[in-house]
Amino acid sequence: MTEIFKAAIQRGASDVHIKSGDIVRARIHGALVPLTQQRLKHEQVRALALKLMPHERDRERIDEITDYDCSWGLPGLGRFRVNILRQRGTLMIVMRVIPIEIPNFHDLNLPSALEAISERERGLVLVTGVTGSGKSSTMAAMVQHINQTRQKHIVTLENPIEFLHRDQKSSITQRDIGTDTESFRDGLRAALRQDPDVILIGEMRDTETIDIALKAAETGHLVISTVHTQNAVQTLSRLIAVFEPREQEMTRIRLAETLQGVISQRLLPRADQPGRIVACEVMVVTGTIRDCIRDPERVEEIPELIEEGREHYGSQSFDQHLMELVKAGRVDFEVGKAAATSPSDFDLEMNVFGESPSGGGAGEGGGMSHHFSGS
Repeated sequence: MTEIFKAAIQRGASDVHIKSGDIVRARIHGALVPLTQQRLKHEQVRALALKLMPHERDRERIDEITDYDCSWGLPGLGRFRVNILRQRGTLMIVMRVIPIEIPNFHDLNLPSALEAISERERGLVLVTGVTGSGKSSTMAAMVQHINQTRQKHIVTLENPIEFLHRDQKSSITQRDIGTDTESFRDGLRAALRQDPDVILIGEMRDTETIDIALKAAETGHLVISTVHTQNAVQTLSRLIAVFEPREQEMTRIRLAETLQGVISQRLLPRADQPGRIVACEVMVVTGTIRDCIRDPERVEEIPELIEEGREHYGSQSFDQHLMELVKAGRVDFEVGKAAATSPSDFDLEMNVFGESPSGGGAGEGGGMSHHFSGS
């Protein structure tokens, strides 16, 4: 299996799928491709699962496990985020590749506005997108930026721990849910007593976690977390909808006061080289946007404010970033058009600029998309 993992990493795989009765497959540049010809027996998958599980108590109940998360490292090769599951009564393992090198904003082709957002003293920063759109990599780059530039205490709550950060200017405390603390909720409550400056929360799913995260942001901490939403406006609606109707008005006011930025991303196939590249919407929260968050009637003004704030605040809409990527020849015109929020407006705008689908121009950052690993 070591050879198979090595081959997968060398070919730039983001995930490896290992299933009883099937060949080993890997997701390479978005497509699921075969890595072996031989089908695996149930006993082989079970033996590998036992090897990947870090705790004896979990190994003892392997035959009862239906869903299990952990991380696993292969010295000199890399680390994996591991999900062990049961399907049709047999075991399957899905392994997400985590690069050893922590990516920076330039590697990930992320706009420079993220540096400024990472440098905020307090407030809530959200990274959003579907599973596998590179949220973990973006958050790791934010932590890395703070670590290299400021003297802070950063507490991360992750399930499982993905990128391993080394203390540089900052001190970083990484806590694994299930091993180092019971749950996101408990870990977050405890984090407030651990003298943190920055708290990274792997995910915010329930009202209590969101409530404590907002409290942390209100009391002078920078809180970075993820939500599975596609854009800034959807993120606001989702966070407010989690609360009881009688609490929603208050939640809206709290979000208006604490939110600093929302980065929503999608990964698209590249046109200029193998791999994928990120297209992202960046909402930098301004005074006007705070007013719009407070007033449900004005929420629909936010997309326009994001576009207008590009020059002054570094914010950008998906379509603005897509146009830039198409003009730079990094993404095909058709791919950009299909991914656009409004394909007809995108088409019209590109025609106005007289841009041919291949385009010339220069884009933002360097962009080694294989760095994008996580959800």
